[in-house]
Amino acid sequence: MSSQREIRLNAFDMNCVGHQSPGLWAHPRDRSWQYKDLEYWTDLARLLERGKFDGLFIADVLGIYDVLNGSGDAAIRQATQVPVNDPLALVTPMALVTEHLGFGLTASLSFEHPYPFARRLSTLDHLTKGRIGWNIVTSYLESGARNIGHQAQTDHDARYDYADEYLQVVYKLLEGSWEDGAILRDRRRRIFSDPSKIHPINHQGAFFQVPGIHLSEPSPQRTPVLYQAGASSRGKQFAAEHAECVFVASPSKALLKKTVADIRRRAAEAGRDPRSILIFNLQTVIVGETDRQAQEKWREYKSYTSYEGALALVSGWTGIDFGQYQPDQVLKHLHTNAIQSAVETFSSADPSREWTVQGIAEWVGIGGFGPLLVGSPQTVADELQAWVEETDVDGFNLAYAVTHETFTDVVELLIPELQKRGAYKRDYAAGTLREKLFNQGPRLAEPHPAVGYRWPAGAPLADELSVK
Repeated sequence: MSSQREIRLNAFDMNCVGHQSPGLWAHPRDRSWQYKDLEYWTDLARLLERGKFDGLFIADVLGIYDVLNGSGDAAIRQATQVPVNDPLALVTPMALVTEHLGFGLTASLSFEHPYPFARRLSTLDHLTKGRIGWNIVTSYLESGARNIGHQAQTDHDARYDYADEYLQVVYKLLEGSWEDGAILRDRRRRIFSDPSKIHPINHQGAFFQVPGIHLSEPSPQRTPVLYQAGASSRGKQFAAEHAECVFVASPSKALLKKTVADIRRRAAEAGRDPRSILIFNLQTVIVGETDRQAQEKWREYKSYTSYEGALALVSGWTGIDFGQYQPDQVLKHLHTNAIQSAVETFSSADPSREWTVQGIAEWVGIGGFGPLLVGSPQTVADELQAWVEETDVDGFNLAYAVTHETFTDVVELLIPELQKRGAYKRDYAAGTLREKLFNQGPRLAEPHPAVGYRWPAGAPLADELSVK
């Protein structure tokens, strides 16, 4: 392959067992059952920094996968993203043992008020010296909504109206409340902060009333790097307006090419440079020293996949209870909108295949919705470069089959091959995560909507009285 376009890589993990490969926790070399131990995360962070990964993208769900057979039993039995711990607590210890690795944190704005959440973001951005990203999600599990007292998930598009206002509040707090010169640390005059440069945001909206000031002083990036993972039309619109990085999960090049073009077109329509958004596709790679070794590894991994666990995942993602169908049932004969949409998605990966329930479970069994590449470093590097060339994607969120083994193979075998081809960085750029990713300053720049909330430009902060 001749392309020298630099491929960007995040590792994809979650504070749980197995993540995207249900059943593989039982593999004798898998460490995902140690997700609750600090060493699991600090070892992973050091490994990823050695491989010059852009970041660790940490997924999260608040709720359990209980669509399969109308119950959470399968998910619980198979450790299908349950038990699951809070992702925020992982960042600080990993930041302590690394200098450059970024941390993309999934946090649902459906379940947490923006006022305390903005403080958490600032705290993490301070402690990591500006290496935080926030993956903005609106959450899709009914079980999560019920457990915080909502009767059910709000309507899909209405969740994005809520998200728009949520971000307004966060931008006002992070970008607008404290001016750049607010911190004086003047020992002689005994003045730490200048009250005339710190402003209450006076937000009065449909969903939130937030009158006061942000509690944290400005962090290196102020607003963390913004990730978004919406696949719907409304989700892509939201991403085009706000996101700096977009995470998608297309199982085929044809579908990914369409998705990437759609996101870039929407960004241009929102007045942004379509190249300024980095798009990452979910991908899993199994790398061996030779193609044959990789295939053997893949067969060994496959013997541990859980049919029940995979169906619990795909049922939760699609809202379809696949437990009501036999494994050999052909899906195109089942007429529900959700099933047709799922079938279309999978058919793009292999149009000649008759997709059965068993076939979908096998696909999801290693690496979830995303495609799986198996081979030597040369074979996998060829494939990744082809995906970039043919779809215009910027990089990949790599899920694991067996952890940390999958990531060790990537760092020791695949990345040196990509570096040899000039398709992967040999060192990190200086500065914050935003500076490393975009080769620009540490803060959001025009025409991003957050910039309009800075003091005093645009001055959407209604009350200009300083805090006494």
